[in-house]
Amino acid sequence: MLVLVCCIFNTSSLAQNLDIDILKEINPTNPNSNFWVNASASTYPLATASTATLLAVSYLSKNKNLQNKGWKLAGSLLINTAITQSLKTVINRERPYEKYPTLITPYEYKIGHSFPSGHTSVAFATATSLTISCKKWYVVVPAFAWASSVAFSRLYLGEHYPTDIVVGALIGSGSAVISNWLTNKILINKKK
Repeated sequence: MLVLVCCIFNTSSLAQNLDIDILKEINPTNPNSNFWVNASASTYPLATASTATLLAVSYLSKNKNLQNKGWKLAGSLLINTAITQSLKTVINRERPYEKYPTLITPYEYKIGHSFPSGHTSVAFATATSLTISCKKWYVVVPAFAWASSVAFSRLYLGEHYPTDIVVGALIGSGSAVISNWLTNKILINKKK
């Protein structure tokens, strides 16, 4: 049992070291690139605007198929937010610049927890939901390019560890898949 505990502790220490080593390579001494700042700042406005626009257009045009897609997107954001905020509270991981103030330079100091990345999870929930609803390359490529730029921006700006980003992307994508499944079960099967 003692050997197992030592192995787990050693593995988590190595993972933490790898996490901070990768972040140090990405986070510059003065993270002030307007591109990455704007990519990060675009997350919540774009996710909200795309959901509101899709729902508004669908109801104005009385297009039931589009309404279902709008509710799938809204559901993915709701599920994602519940999971992400719950994990942030339970895990309570410090932001990298709090734990390593001499190694990581943040663009700005934020209040809140690091794990998982909320910006990344929202971006990937939006991108995955849009991709499920419209499997056209001209939707998929820009959606995931945007989500990926949001994820990278969180590292560049020193706000998150790489593991925060990876888990955030998985939660966001998973939330979209769950929302799609639930919406199909509740809204679409209800009409049959």
